[in-house]
Amino acid sequence: MATRRAQAAIGIIGGSGLYEMEGLERVREVRLTTPFGRPSDALILGTIDGVSVAFLSRHGRGHRIAPSEINYRANIYALKSVGVTRVISVSAVGSMKEAVKPGDVLLPDQFIDMTKRRIGTFFDQGIVAHVALADPICSHVSGALFKAAQGVGAAVHRGGVYLCIEGPQFSTRGESLLYRQWGVDVIGMTNLPEAKLAREAELCYATLALPTDYDCWHATEESVSVEAIIATLKHNVALAKRIIRGALSVAAEPRTCQCAMALEHAVLTAPHAIARETRKRLGLLLARRLPPMKKGAR
Repeated sequence: MATRRAQAAIGIIGGSGLYEMEGLERVREVRLTTPFGRPSDALILGTIDGVSVAFLSRHGRGHRIAPSEINYRANIYALKSVGVTRVISVSAVGSMKEAVKPGDVLLPDQFIDMTKRRIGTFFDQGIVAHVALADPICSHVSGALFKAAQGVGAAVHRGGVYLCIEGPQFSTRGESLLYRQWGVDVIGMTNLPEAKLAREAELCYATLALPTDYDCWHATEESVSVEAIIATLKHNVALAKRIIRGALSVAAEPRTCQCAMALEHAVLTAPHAIARETRKRLGLLLARRLPPMKKGAR
């Protein structure tokens, strides 16, 4: 578990290249274990302009972990355990609309989940909770990202639908054309169940989506390839660093959104029916939501 000294206000999930941000000071590495296993990598903690941050490489340094194999529960739990209250997800995506060009920035406000084999909740094995997810993105954090993106001159699009597929393969052309009919804006492989788990952990969550290609629907553009993605990513990473730094001021603002209250009425299991081991496993999430366990209870 995290030590008392390991504290951060904002968590940033993305590629390991983000660690090399200008202004990052007091850098230290913290390796954690959680009740759900180990996160993708060690947390890199530090401060930028006086704001404490925690970076986590979603795929692990060296890009070792496929989207379906990411331990999303451990990642979110680890960030929560070091005090993170707001999460910025930096994500490479494919654009599904002509107007959203590779190299642009999109800040989605909705998700469609097309994943098939990922664990998407902390609440299982004897406890049930239903959190509201109508608006999965924290508008306060997304708003800070939008303002920062404008400030650095990025071509930024606010709002849109992020469709999350299982991967690791890219879409077939038939799938890509179908998703276009649904009106989605971007397609990716990593933001779900990440966003769902962040809401269950009562964390504010927003995505900084960086389009690298037009998937394979575009008639005049080449189909998506790893080479094309890497070339655009190099440009996008530099842009993302500038946007993130500009958005960190949101840490000084009070949390008046509903993200922090997501579990207030969500747990349906009667307190006396929740096993001691389950309470222990979810203690970080449930400490404010359940009455103390009676002495002698199982």
